[in-house]
Amino acid sequence: MVVDSDGIIISINEAMELLTGYSKKELIGQSCMILNCDRCLSSRKKGGNLHCELFIHGHVRHSKCVMQKKDGSYLHIIKNAAVIKDGDNVVVGGVETLTDCTELLAKDQVIFSLRRELSIEDSFHGIIGKSPVMSKVFDIITNAARSEAPVIIYGESGTGKEMAAAAIHKLGSRFNGPFIKVNCAALNESLLESELFGHVKGSFTGADRTRIGRFEAASGGNIFLDEIGDMPLSTQVKLLRVLQENEIEKVGDNRPVSIDVRVITATNKDLKMLMNEGRFRDDLYYRIGVIPILMPSLRERRDDIPLLVDAFINRIRLKTRKKINGIDKKAMEALIAHDWPGNVRELMNAIEYAFVLCTDGDIMPDHLPAVVIDKPQTFSPIKHKTQLQRIPDKKERILEALKRTGGNKSEAARILGVSRVTLWKWLKAYDIRAYNTPSGTSQQ
Repeated sequence: MVVDSDGIIISINEAMELLTGYSKKELIGQSCMILNCDRCLSSRKKGGNLHCELFIHGHVRHSKCVMQKKDGSYLHIIKNAAVIKDGDNVVVGGVETLTDCTELLAKDQVIFSLRRELSIEDSFHGIIGKSPVMSKVFDIITNAARSEAPVIIYGESGTGKEMAAAAIHKLGSRFNGPFIKVNCAALNESLLESELFGHVKGSFTGADRTRIGRFEAASGGNIFLDEIGDMPLSTQVKLLRVLQENEIEKVGDNRPVSIDVRVITATNKDLKMLMNEGRFRDDLYYRIGVIPILMPSLRERRDDIPLLVDAFINRIRLKTRKKINGIDKKAMEALIAHDWPGNVRELMNAIEYAFVLCTDGDIMPDHLPAVVIDKPQTFSPIKHKTQLQRIPDKKERILEALKRTGGNKSEAARILGVSRVTLWKWLKAYDIRAYNTPSGTSQQ
């Protein structure tokens, strides 16, 4: 945009038309005040006798401004400008370039909101809660972080065991070192050993190069072994030696490699029961369990549910940009009353589900999953979740769900209110290998 010394617009380009919504005919000949630039208005309030601070300072550099478009909406811009002088060095006008930064501003606001979300008052390194039981957990985590002793974190699936391990890493003296995570249940025996300790080239079929393991990669920091109860006995023996000797041996090699790693483990299983069954080594149990931390289930900390719900709504609202204000009182009561077998992870999934059904306003009971509000479930012959809740033993509940669904594990998982992965873990833990349907067929 080009203006004369009185601020009258004498020329604009097509980009200016697109930016403001005005045509050339509508702008040329008008005062630049038609755009209501907040910086120009501010300059006049401070005593400027010309229309733009450009004519006071002689230039404008990367100035963030807000101006008004033809339709009345506001546009965030970055302005650069310079005066135009004639041969006698007299100012005869000015030229301005305007860059739309509305999207950048929106992204900045999202980043600010996310930063505020990550540092909310009632969180402890990302773990949300202020109930007495969680306050004790936070104290134990803080004290455990000051030690170098092995830590084991107990808790049901979805209680935040990995977040607790991450908090120990952040608060400990090794915070500048790596934090390496391994899910012991996700790999078979041979792959797990190679993943943990590494291997040398040619040690097995497909080993076309030497590879360092997770323990070696974690040297100087912490390694988090999740689902330690699923670790095979042969690997447990080798892990015990690592803890005793502070050294590893790669698969296919007999040369020891020294490491400096703190071990943090986690499990949702009863390790003492596994020891009695001969599936977990006693000596390893006492080696990794120096500092035990128990992550409480959501049933034991219902006071934290409103905090968690608010945090999840804010987080998902930022991602989806849906105009969801909050949650209805009755919907909140339903969330508090639910038993949450999937714990915090299940609660977050329930809020994400509600965001799919709720278009705006408040989340109502009908927006929540049927299993949460004890609705009849169309995908199952079971009318109410409470029919399974009356069965006290978890194994019996699993068998009953499989029976009702004819062995369909996906539908059984939905009835039990857990993910399919969690159901598979339960089947493995209770050694439920097959199920005979009423027709006599076997469901594996």
